[in-house]
Amino acid sequence: MANKNSKKTYWPHMILGFLSVGITLSYWTVKSASSIPVQESNNYMMKYQQADMHINEIIEKKVLFDQKYNITLINAKTTLLELENAKRAKSEEVIELKEGTNSFSYTVQDKQGNVVNDANVTFLLTRPHTVSEDMLVENVTVKDNAYIINDVVISKAGRYTLQLKAQIGDAMGYSEKPAYLKP
Repeated sequence: MANKNSKKTYWPHMILGFLSVGITLSYWTVKSASSIPVQESNNYMMKYQQADMHINEIIEKKVLFDQKYNITLINAKTTLLELENAKRAKSEEVIELKEGTNSFSYTVQDKQGNVVNDANVTFLLTRPHTVSEDMLVENVTVKDNAYIINDVVISKAGRYTLQLKAQIGDAMGYSEKPAYLKP
């Protein structure tokens, strides 16, 4: 009889061990996930949720704009940026930025080449994958048949995106150009 009672069973200890490991890993997952900042997208110069809810209207307005008008960035210096990928290296043409004050000029023209001076134009300078450093200029003014954005101060090196939205009546067009400031 003493032999039967001397046998020890470890399964209750194993269950408690697995349970404590599971709770610890769950806590660690929640803590590490909540410490990573979530950045919103700014596709079509609006929050992702708004763009997602109204995507059909946005596409219809963009198609209408593209049938009638063109948006062109003028007097911008471009350069080739070498992009390294695990599979291959390629180059991309980007707008070259300078440290300090920058200015950008856009033209909005109809398909016949006539300049449109009465568009409602909004400009956004943003960095990919973050909205914390966005610089938004609403109601860009026209000067010498060009929509000019002055006094855009850039101090951090890296990749940027120049976005412009032009609205003429029901038509709404977008221009998105990659840009880069060398370190």
